[in-house]
Amino acid sequence: MKVKSSFGPNYNEFEIGEIVFLAQEKALKLSSGIEIKNFPLAYQTYGSLNADQSNAILICHALTGDQYVASTNPVTKKAGWWNAMVGPNKPIETNKFFVICSNIIGGCMGSFGPKTINSETGEPYGLSFPMITIQDMVQAQNLLLEHLQIKKLHAVIGGSTGGMQALSWSVLYPQKIKSVLLLATSYRHSPQNIAFHEAGRQAIMADPNWCGGKYLLEKKYPSKGLAVARMIAHITYLSKNSLQDKFGRNLQNKNTDAKNAFSLNFDPEFQVESYLHHQGMSFVERFDANSYLYTTKAVNYFDLESDFNGKLSNAFIEFAKNKNGRFCLISFSDDWLFEPSDTKKITHALIACGINTSNIIMESHHGHDSFLIENEALNSTVSAFLNQA
Repeated sequence: MKVKSSFGPNYNEFEIGEIVFLAQEKALKLSSGIEIKNFPLAYQTYGSLNADQSNAILICHALTGDQYVASTNPVTKKAGWWNAMVGPNKPIETNKFFVICSNIIGGCMGSFGPKTINSETGEPYGLSFPMITIQDMVQAQNLLLEHLQIKKLHAVIGGSTGGMQALSWSVLYPQKIKSVLLLATSYRHSPQNIAFHEAGRQAIMADPNWCGGKYLLEKKYPSKGLAVARMIAHITYLSKNSLQDKFGRNLQNKNTDAKNAFSLNFDPEFQVESYLHHQGMSFVERFDANSYLYTTKAVNYFDLESDFNGKLSNAFIEFAKNKNGRFCLISFSDDWLFEPSDTKKITHALIACGINTSNIIMESHHGHDSFLIENEALNSTVSAFLNQA
């Protein structure tokens, strides 16, 4: 079915693509112990499922991504966030594979999240929305696959937070997937990353228009706080070299006399400052503030090593029983959000279990966002892995 939704400071309506209501008969029990029933999950599909259902690929989106991996986003009107990777005659070939991408629960593009209307109160959940984890997101995705009557995935793919979901798939449903492709991700967040997320959440909650999470009821929106949160996060998605190459110390007005270059006020005058302001304000138009609180907290909670008493290899014991199971891990040399050492540790854990594993560190000058940027080496690696698998 298709429904309309809205969010952001202008509350413009837009049509969500496909939405299914899951857990209608049996409730889904979240990690918190709370049970949810008859909740919406929004998704998009690309390509066709073959007769024996052996060509399905699940793509898990990153922290603030959505289901529009290779189709026009109805809010931004821009091409899908991985449009260069997914489609006909592209590395994830939709003439061959049936690709599924769903909006995570806790998100804001049609799936069950803080701006969903609570049927008992007739109001948005806001902060009454239950706390969620990466594992909860994956459980909901599994219910979607059951709805689509897909018993086994050819591959599950994820970058960044999506990679955490893909990892969880290999732990929670090891016999339902043949291969796993991870990009720019980790088995847990570092203390530094946790700190950046907390700074972002505090920026949102400090905005007077946040209204204790009830801003939708008050017809307000914490635009400034959410924009600052995005600015903080976006710095971590880039690298020192990429910021230098893009902007250096260049000013907005390149024609200004060097002797009188600075405005001597607090307006953004360096190009990098203006860039961050643009990123912050464009983000506000497409994302829900409370969703940002919930999803960043879920990522901070994720720690696959602690889940298995400090021995990461134990997480993959069941997947190792999948005789033809394979992993490919791709990291990027200048990614300081999820460093290559993180995927090396996952690789060692997988190899310790006897799992067929490839670990590739790609040279890059784009930082963490490298997995979203078209790259011939990345394209060929992804294509070769999927076709060989």
